[in-house]
Amino acid sequence: MPVIAPMPAARRTGLPVQREGAEESVAAGTTVDHLTETYRAHYRSLLGLAALLLDDTASCEDVVQEAFIRVHSARSRVREPEKTLAYLRQTVVNLSRSALRRRILGLKLLSKPMPDMASAEEGAYDQLERDALKKAMRGLQRRQREVLVLRYFADMTEAQVAETLGISLGSVKAYGSRGIAALRVVMEAQV
Repeated sequence: MPVIAPMPAARRTGLPVQREGAEESVAAGTTVDHLTETYRAHYRSLLGLAALLLDDTASCEDVVQEAFIRVHSARSRVREPEKTLAYLRQTVVNLSRSALRRRILGLKLLSKPMPDMASAEEGAYDQLERDALKKAMRGLQRRQREVLVLRYFADMTEAQVAETLGISLGSVKAYGSRGIAALRVVMEAQV
């Protein structure tokens, strides 16, 4: 792990900050020439490192380029120039991890696929069927209509329908059976 010197903090003692110390820290850091040599010598090995962590070449190249950019901008903080390669390797690893995290987060945030939607024609056909069923229901006897609505649309049991309407269970079965038979005749005649 490379040693990175912390940024010198200006003291609030009222004394002027010495510029000589700042110039020495820049001089002690990695030079642009050293970074260029490191780039030429180790670009491919860093690309291989990124390739082991990521899955596509474009991302690997982006990560390695970004690592060199970051090291270049922080070169004055690297105290020992011989550790520049280690700093670059660590930066490549960290950037690769970040790229993978962004991908995983992107996959989690992708919207769920929409369920198969009915076409407009199907919706219109369904509406026509509902309208025809409503019209056929109006043609039934009052008790047949009540039994079918409570039984199939309100999803009640036969015993619940009998209790709600105040009729016997046998009557519910009879009205339901006759109502379905009458609906079947009317609906088949429309097809």
